[in-house]
Amino acid sequence: MTKHKTWRLGVAGLGTVGTGLLTFLADHAKYAPAGGQAVVTGVSARSRSRPRPFDISGLPWVDDPVALATSAEIDIFVELIGGSDGPAKAAVEAALGAGKPVVTANKALIAEHGAELAVLAEAKGVPLLFEAAVMGGVPAVKIVREALVGDDIRSIAGILNGTCNFILTEMEATGRSFGEVLGEAQRLGYAEADPTMDVGGFDAAHKISILAALAFGCAPNFAAAEIEGIENVDLLDIQLARDLGYRIKLVASADRSSDGVLVRVHPSLAPLAHPLAQAGGALNALFIDGARTGRIFIQGPGAGAGPTAAAVAADIADVMTTGTRPVFQVPASQLEPFKPVDPAKSIGRAYLRLSVKDEPGVIAAVSETLAEAGVSIESFLQKPIENAPAILKGGVPIVLTTHAVAESVLKAAIERIAALPAVLDRPRLLRIARI
Repeated sequence: MTKHKTWRLGVAGLGTVGTGLLTFLADHAKYAPAGGQAVVTGVSARSRSRPRPFDISGLPWVDDPVALATSAEIDIFVELIGGSDGPAKAAVEAALGAGKPVVTANKALIAEHGAELAVLAEAKGVPLLFEAAVMGGVPAVKIVREALVGDDIRSIAGILNGTCNFILTEMEATGRSFGEVLGEAQRLGYAEADPTMDVGGFDAAHKISILAALAFGCAPNFAAAEIEGIENVDLLDIQLARDLGYRIKLVASADRSSDGVLVRVHPSLAPLAHPLAQAGGALNALFIDGARTGRIFIQGPGAGAGPTAAAVAADIADVMTTGTRPVFQVPASQLEPFKPVDPAKSIGRAYLRLSVKDEPGVIAAVSETLAEAGVSIESFLQKPIENAPAILKGGVPIVLTTHAVAESVLKAAIERIAALPAVLDRPRLLRIARI
């Protein structure tokens, strides 16, 4: 790849991150890693006239991001459009096909098409970098792909979506419902008008799929991820979990075993004293467990113009100062989608909340049913609730936590409990995070 004193950037996508990057580069006019200088020589977005916090009138405009990606006037293509397909994918493919390095913050694109893009990048001998796709300004990708390349990573788990973390934190702190806090998150700009990608767990699943690929030397396999969002997390469960010594977080995890890889995103209980439980607001946090290094914990802002633009700038600096390396931990020709583990075989502890009739013998019936199904109770809580919410359907709540049990056994036990005459609704299941 040709060495440049001045590296010309084409930036496609001028939303929060794109304008954040332009602001960063304007504030660091002599941004010059290893003597090279980064200069924006082309921009593209859906609308040229849309109001932005950065004046783009002095920058060359290109209507079509694909044309920008292949332009002779740029040396590095920066894709900040978003989305797994459409213009983002077409432009990245065009840039790589033209032999141009690509820097992107697009987690959906890498999680769903990373393997095929890696093949193209490595065939052309150019970098494809995506530090900003995971944890914003926290260098999670660099740590996993580079700093820990000499280790055997066994598992990764953490909080990878700041919107969900903000919502759960505010629900606990203020006693407001999911819907109320979601509305506030949208007003503050933490959540989109359509928040499905965030609150549905898909954003976190894209990110953990990328980290799993980097950690385990495989192709991303987003389709194999087991995903549950926070839409059904009730304020009652947040309060009862706290009474048991836990805090509910949306935890994304990837675990490798002899059977394959299990990637999951679930609202999960973390002990109050645990670092994940302590990460509040819009923070992201991650544990990496290696056979040689042991456990590493990183935490920081996972989104926003400043942190994410800084991660994009760091990738641009890497292109300017270093040679190429595999897009993932191993060459693209050796990548295979990870073999997913059947979630039914996974073993873990769980939280169950039941709404039951207030009558004698209910606790005994529940305990006997669980025992017959092979589920052992770890702790038990029966707490009167004043002004009982409608979710209890006129009953009283019983909450219990289990010892480690296979998921298939637990779900079979839930079906049996739901059939008991004194149980008014299907039991609410939340996992206890294995952290």
